[in-house]
Amino acid sequence: MKSGDNIVVHYVGKLDDGTLFDSTVERDPLQFTVGKGQVIPGFDEAVIGMNPGESRTVCIPPEQSYGPYYDELIMVIDRAQLPTDLELEIGMYLEIRHEDGRSIFAVVADIAGPIITLDANHPLAGQTLTFSIRLVEIL
Repeated sequence: MKSGDNIVVHYVGKLDDGTLFDSTVERDPLQFTVGKGQVIPGFDEAVIGMNPGESRTVCIPPEQSYGPYYDELIMVIDRAQLPTDLELEIGMYLEIRHEDGRSIFAVVADIAGPIITLDANHPLAGQTLTFSIRLVEIL
């Protein structure tokens, strides 16, 4: 199998501590075109050369997945900056619009009275990811 092939895979993704963060085992397998940027770079590279039915386990560093964790993407804001009817909960996502029209998503990381801490890092940023991949078929 090579770059440009359309493939179907099953995978299980775990963090360094063994925590499962994603899996296709209980759902339809993932279909994508190798080398087209449809999956993280390390996953794309991991499937190159596999044959249908073959399985492989790979560790993908942050630089090949969701990037490093950036402290500067933590924002502390006053609750008064948000709509008054918005019911905040830790773990919920908010869309933040910049003045130039761009949007980013941030998770509510902490609520301390009127002080809200938002984290705009990807939830898997800074993590080494371990994937067990099985190539189901090349389309």
